[in-house]
Amino acid sequence: MDGNRRWAKKRFMPAGLGHAAGANRVRDMVKSCAEIGIPYLSLFAFSTENWKRPEEEVSSLMGLFMTYLQKEVDSMNANGVRLKVVGDTSRFSEALQGLIARAEANTANNQAITLTVCANYGGRWDVVQAAQAWQRAHPGQSLQGLTEGALAQHLSTAYAPEVDLLIRTGGESRISNFMLWQAAYAELYYTDELWPEFTAKHLAKAIDWFQHRDRRFGSSAPL
Repeated sequence: MDGNRRWAKKRFMPAGLGHAAGANRVRDMVKSCAEIGIPYLSLFAFSTENWKRPEEEVSSLMGLFMTYLQKEVDSMNANGVRLKVVGDTSRFSEALQGLIARAEANTANNQAITLTVCANYGGRWDVVQAAQAWQRAHPGQSLQGLTEGALAQHLSTAYAPEVDLLIRTGGESRISNFMLWQAAYAELYYTDELWPEFTAKHLAKAIDWFQHRDRRFGSSAPL
């Protein structure tokens, strides 16, 4: 979800208001995906590299995340949204960690759509922590016994299928350390629309583009 700060700058607003506008867009996107029948939606909310941003902006993002968790759980339950938060949450405040745990527990039985929020997340971090988790589960065993399938079981998103469509807003043409393993065969869709301006109509355009892709997964014939 890229472009919150640029959206705010265009309107002579502080970055925090841009992030707030982006958070409001999340609700619409989750609703649109659920109505279409998409069972899994993952959003890159805060990367391991985002700590490098100005302290005021990081603080604003943390506060926004807490507010979102406090206000949206009832709506999630009403609409059948299961929330999962993945990433190294140990760096967050105890209060934020508590809100995450409660929100996940309160929505655990919902089945309409699984919303994954990636917070303090990085694709490289995910692969490393998965390898470490495998080693803990197999103490004393050589890494020669580690397979792709075994490692995948320890990724932070092991509960979800691999990524089919990866959308990046804001005009950038890179994935910026997002789900490097899970997106190995994802179709990559880039749009100039800033995230606060990305609507259900833009989502439908991206999905239409995806449906016309010839997905071969390394084979010579389309699947």
